[in-house]
Amino acid sequence: MSAASKPTRVALRFIVLIGILSFFADFTYEGSRSIVGPYMASLQASGAIVGIVSGLGELLGYGLRLFSGRLADTTGRYWPITIFGYVIQMASVPALALTSSWPSAAALIILERIGKAIRNPPRDVMLSHAGKQAGGYGWAFGLHEALDQFGAMFGPLAVAAILARNGSYQEAFAVLLAPAVINLTLVLIARWLYPKPEDMEVVPANVSGARLPRIFWVYLLGAALVAAGFADYSLIAYHFSRAGTVPSNWIAIFYAVAMGVSGTGSLALGRLFDRFGFRVLVVLTWVSALFAPLVFLGGFWPALLGAAIWGLGMGVHESIIPAAVTPMVSPRRRASAFGVFTAGYGVFWFIGSALIGVLYDVSLPAVIAFCVVTQIIALPIFAWVGQRWSPSVRSP
Repeated sequence: MSAASKPTRVALRFIVLIGILSFFADFTYEGSRSIVGPYMASLQASGAIVGIVSGLGELLGYGLRLFSGRLADTTGRYWPITIFGYVIQMASVPALALTSSWPSAAALIILERIGKAIRNPPRDVMLSHAGKQAGGYGWAFGLHEALDQFGAMFGPLAVAAILARNGSYQEAFAVLLAPAVINLTLVLIARWLYPKPEDMEVVPANVSGARLPRIFWVYLLGAALVAAGFADYSLIAYHFSRAGTVPSNWIAIFYAVAMGVSGTGSLALGRLFDRFGFRVLVVLTWVSALFAPLVFLGGFWPALLGAAIWGLGMGVHESIIPAAVTPMVSPRRRASAFGVFTAGYGVFWFIGSALIGVLYDVSLPAVIAFCVVTQIIALPIFAWVGQRWSPSVRSP
């Protein structure tokens, strides 16, 4: 093994290990999220309540990253913060098996998002340290996202199988304890094998470390518009259940299809982003805006296509969007940058989700118009950022 290839292999193994533990994390919480909409409906929650709860969960799930990111940068204790977040998140999902009212279920749904908020910025920073060494930021986040989203595909499939057998939401949530325990075990193994991921960082990009650059804030504006117009799957699943366009035992399967598309696409899209920059993001944002008319107006097959497009959009949100942030800031400000970025992203996700939920109880055409228009407005913003930043997102 050459001296040049050894660091690359170490970085790649780290990314794969984090991807595997994320597989089990997503198996757990995405399995849960695939059915919380119908579960809330079974507990007599309205569409507005589902929209507000899911939006509030995303608000805290993204907004609190501002604090966890800053804490990680200040203390440098990336692993302890990451582990604490995973413990909270993994404990809240199987606890849903013990609920019998929508307020108690809503509290755990929100707590799961809080756990994700705590662990994501320090975990993403550790991934970013290995990014360039492994072949590029887009490839690193795309590879991680692929493994992550395959877990998000198999979790809903397992939940769908349980519901098809006995229709028990409580049993479905209880079974998710097993992947949760596996995730926490792998997190501890990763901490033991890679105690200092920052050692994998190569020479950082030539960016200012004093403050976040203007282009970062412009990019955040575009991402926030996309977040506002992207309906949460809880509301989509609620619509499928209420409208009867998708049989109840297929709703989780639709979510599994969406996650499969997200995971498969992430590998190719990460490579394309490393090569072509923001042009890829512009095209994918335009395509993902088509999910709304398909899922809210279509029958079974158009809704399935819409769910797949929605999954492609989620893959963009979880892989390309953070990959683009990474080279905009210096390593010592990266956790704070992820925190600030996702906090703004989460605020607009909450505003958008709450508004979409309220509009849903009034007018489906209004929901579709809002979802499509907000994402279309983001296109020229991404194009502007890409014209000024695309050379910096490519690996050497």
